[in-house]
Amino acid sequence: MSDPPAAVLLQAEGTQQAFDPSFFLMMGAIFLIFYVLVMRPQQKRQKEREEAIKAAVKGDRVVTAGGIHGTVTGVDDDTLHVEIARVKGTKVEVEVQRARIDHVVKGTAGKEGGKAS
Repeated sequence: MSDPPAAVLLQAEGTQQAFDPSFFLMMGAIFLIFYVLVMRPQQKRQKEREEAIKAAVKGDRVVTAGGIHGTVTGVDDDTLHVEIARVKGTKVEVEVQRARIDHVVKGTAGKEGGKAS
């Protein structure tokens, strides 16, 4: 067999690349931007939501994960008693786990227009 031409050997040696940290710096910058713009605000909203649910007291307006709007009439450790309607003067109440509360509106501010923000 004959030896490969010298040009092929030089080309093969030239394909080896030195370590380039710019790729890792770029990926780190992308992750940092993603964290600041997406993950951090989401974590902040989740923490505020959990604190509002833990602080729910009698008289607060709530919306459940199922979309039921009501007023808190009683509070237990991990459940809330929520009045959802009045039928001929009789209260209709349900017991809802705190984990199933979607959001809380303090006091009766959510009654205008039938919406709880």
